[in-house]
Amino acid sequence: MTNEETSAFELERRVVEQVMESRDRIHVELSKAIVGQRAVIEQLLISLFAGGHCLLTGAPGLAKTLLVRSLAAIFHLDFQRIQFTPDLMPADILGTEILHEQEGGERRLKFIRGPIFANVILADEINRTPPKTQAALLEAMQEHQVTIAGETHILDAPFFVLATQNPIEMEGTYPLPEAQLDRFLFNVVLDYLPEDDEVEVIQRTTSSTLEQPQPLFSGEDILAIHEVVRKVPVAEEVVRYAVRLAAASRPHREGSADFIDRWVSWGAGTRAAQALVLGGKARALLEGRSHVTIEDVQSLLHCTMRHRILVGYRAEAEGVSVEQVIDRLLELVPVA
Repeated sequence: MTNEETSAFELERRVVEQVMESRDRIHVELSKAIVGQRAVIEQLLISLFAGGHCLLTGAPGLAKTLLVRSLAAIFHLDFQRIQFTPDLMPADILGTEILHEQEGGERRLKFIRGPIFANVILADEINRTPPKTQAALLEAMQEHQVTIAGETHILDAPFFVLATQNPIEMEGTYPLPEAQLDRFLFNVVLDYLPEDDEVEVIQRTTSSTLEQPQPLFSGEDILAIHEVVRKVPVAEEVVRYAVRLAAASRPHREGSADFIDRWVSWGAGTRAAQALVLGGKARALLEGRSHVTIEDVQSLLHCTMRHRILVGYRAEAEGVSVEQVIDRLLELVPVA
């Protein structure tokens, strides 16, 4: 093994050890600001370690903003919150050029960077802004760059978008198109807290000042984790299982199940299987394992598929939700 290979191996070993040692500390620091929501926190951590963007779905008042802000603090990343409104324009988030007068009286156009130039972007209530502004953000998510007046500006790395949305049944929303939803690695659902947790929230927020989470990682640490995650080994049978789960969700294909043909209008694409495998790698690393298991894939199926499977009018008429369709998929698709 060459000196360069030895150094790379030592770096990877240190990164793995750092993640394993920091897992409990992450939850301790987050618990200073967030009560409960352990499953939600785990899915967000997996998304960040995998380098993917995440969609958070839940009613207003469930501490989505506080959760994202606390995560950014733990990872010591530059944080920006963008409140999406019906009148928000693409230039409001990407930036714009203004006429700037220099010394000597010469005037030149100067680019003023928008709030998207940060490491962690909280796109709050993304489904309250029109499609034009949604598309501008989603293009930046995919390309990690923006183009203004023909000039390309590279976004800082690491770059994460954590977008919140209110349930679609609430008034004044613009549902994200399925093709744009597919850009998000996970769709994490926040529900109301149990009574004991809600009591603790009320006691905390109506008394003394809350403790602030302390940084545990740096931006360089996150980039190193991204590289290590992609090197986590995964057996071919696990990859095939992920592919079969995605393929089984597609209606009107050879061998598709009757309930899929009846309830599903559009199934998951190849990105779903990629998200299951990449998320499985991040989950394995977070739990201190050196390989991906079937259980890793199964545990991430709901947050990976719920925004990639579109149920049709028959499902709505029969009271069938996308969560029930995913449950049936788990029962349908064999492990081997």
